[in-house]
Amino acid sequence: MTATPPQVSPARRREVVDALRRGTVPQAGLDLFAVGLARFEAALDDDIAIVAGGGAAFHAVRGEYGSGKTFFARWLAERAKRAGLATAEVQISETETPLHKLETVYRRLTERLTTATHQPSALRAVVDSWFYALEEEVLGAGGVDEDDEEAAAKAVDELMERRLADVSRTTPAFSAALRGYRHAVAAGDSATAEALIAWLGGQKSVAAAARRTAGVRGDLDHFAALGFLQGLLTVLRDCGHPGLLLVLDEIETLQRVRGDVREKALNALRQLLDEIDAGRFPGLFLVITGTPAFYDGQQGAQRLPPLAQRLATDFTTDARFDSPRAVQLRLPGFDLTQLGELGRNVRDLYAGAAHHPSRIAERVDNAYLAELATAVTGGLGGKVGVAPRLFLRKLVADVLDRVDEHDEFDPRLHYALTVSRTELNDIERNAAAGADDIELDLP
Repeated sequence: MTATPPQVSPARRREVVDALRRGTVPQAGLDLFAVGLARFEAALDDDIAIVAGGGAAFHAVRGEYGSGKTFFARWLAERAKRAGLATAEVQISETETPLHKLETVYRRLTERLTTATHQPSALRAVVDSWFYALEEEVLGAGGVDEDDEEAAAKAVDELMERRLADVSRTTPAFSAALRGYRHAVAAGDSATAEALIAWLGGQKSVAAAARRTAGVRGDLDHFAALGFLQGLLTVLRDCGHPGLLLVLDEIETLQRVRGDVREKALNALRQLLDEIDAGRFPGLFLVITGTPAFYDGQQGAQRLPPLAQRLATDFTTDARFDSPRAVQLRLPGFDLTQLGELGRNVRDLYAGAAHHPSRIAERVDNAYLAELATAVTGGLGGKVGVAPRLFLRKLVADVLDRVDEHDEFDPRLHYALTVSRTELNDIERNAAAGADDIELDLP
């Protein structure tokens, strides 16, 4: 067996295995079984270091459906959190999160904001930590008696204004809402404090009375969203999070929207990249994910030549020689060898907390994993790149669980792969429609 990574906590192991059993990408612990991502590690760690040092970074992840783009993004998020960055993963959607309305992107960002110590939404925890850090700085500098609450509060307000000076020039409402939140907390007015945190997060329909208290008006709009993002980066940096990894996932959905909406969305993305290049967002690591059709097709990035130029990357050479420092990062997808390696990693992870690890080692050996990988791939028309999710779900739920729970169960004798249509996603269903390598149960 391959050695399991040391010091894997029971909770972390369980979270990963439970997610795979459900057929979903785990939110954490992906480094425990990742395959094929080692070639990106050094370059991405350099990007994270640049961001943590006050710079900015951008990558466009490119891969067909099922190639592991979401897995890659969450794997990268774990590395970013280990370096102290906050992270947020936002799925672009025509109805829920349209890219041409940056205020909706910002709102989803704050809803999904997470740090190494706080789950989504971490916005209020981050803001509270920021004010605590400002208070510590004021008291640590001397000149203010900590027993003089009025003088200390005034000094913190002044320090806050200095830290947000750049943001206030373009988006004064951000600092006004923070000031109002601080005063509401100090006064014990929890309802107003909650409302102002919601407004800072871009939420709609915040009580007018709370907004009046802070001196802010209306809801966040497209143009103010970039200012709020700039302010959030400042707050994160001052409270110990030197940057933010923002993943805009499934950006290829732009190809399916109305033409005028698509052009607005592509232009919003171009604007965001230009602002990053101009240095407006120190501490921002932006990652987008999409299919080759989005990057290369006329219904995607090519529809806006300035954006296409910013994303241009030469993929005419062998994928083995791709640069991990390029603007676009190509995910080639799995082959059967990698799928077998993935199965071995998950088996070993599972065995680390199993009741009968020796039984798992004996009955789910490397040869059986190769057989199962071949069978699942055959059931999906030979398309290995589509197979990892279903393969891991079958491995955990149908094989490993049964071997661990039943002394007499031998997967070679007692298990025949069957796949119900209800457990397939659209991509897998399309692949299975042309499969004839094994008999599938598709009611």
